[in-house]
Amino acid sequence: MNDAKPGTSPAPPLDGTTHETIDSFFRHLGDTADRLPKRLKQFAEFIAANPDRVAVSTVAELAESAEVQPSAVMRFCQEMGFSGFSQMQKLFRSDYSQKWPDYATRLAKLREHGTESPSALLAEFVEVGRASLENLMTTVDPHALQQAVDVLARAETIHMIGFRRAFPVTSYLAYAFEKMDVPAVLHSGIANINMEHLIRPKDAVIAVTFAPYTELTLEMTARARAVGAEIVVITDVVTNPLARLKTIQLLVSELDVGAFRALSASLSLAIALAVSVGAQRNRI
Repeated sequence: MNDAKPGTSPAPPLDGTTHETIDSFFRHLGDTADRLPKRLKQFAEFIAANPDRVAVSTVAELAESAEVQPSAVMRFCQEMGFSGFSQMQKLFRSDYSQKWPDYATRLAKLREHGTESPSALLAEFVEVGRASLENLMTTVDPHALQQAVDVLARAETIHMIGFRRAFPVTSYLAYAFEKMDVPAVLHSGIANINMEHLIRPKDAVIAVTFAPYTELTLEMTARARAVGAEIVVITDVVTNPLARLKTIQLLVSELDVGAFRALSASLSLAIALAVSVGAQRNRI
């Protein structure tokens, strides 16, 4: 299958054909994700959510996991400026392995002792929570974090938008801002009450959403952007649907126990963000 869109041609390789770090790779991916053909974007979303797989998998294994053809993997590498898959994998092996510890083995050992007991489950959630917190130091771009604090500190009112699994994060932000006397509105959706009319051009929005992304969050955030509000997004991957709005993105990778994910890293990021905003507003 040809993944190219009609009338388009592959992006030229980047100067030097390589990225110096994985951070620069993902920044470039975030900037170019919207123009990628469908299958290449599908693969981009897969590796953004599973970056550790690149260092240890073959082209065929990655293609199967991402549900694309191996040719799409090779084409993706070229679009991203690499001569081939081996060059991209080399970057992940050299840079990524230094940042992200291998917790799969540790979790496997925990599971050997039986996951049905509450104490074993607690041990697993503690372990993945610790892993998620350590990962947070590499997924959040310090420049983006400072930019987010600057935007939120000068906003007249801060609006929190996030539903389902993201709601504990937005409600915690609302609680923290209230304690620091920061003007803030929590858009909860309770009783189907719509408070979007409160969002003004000099306001800022914190949108929290993780895959599978809640449609209401995407729609409300897009409308807030349309009225001129600045947007800070707490999300999981650079290819998330809100990236096209040119938002400030703070990326969080939460590991899971089975199909259940705690919010250890997300809540830690939220309180760090809230306290930083409160402190900076007091200095203005």
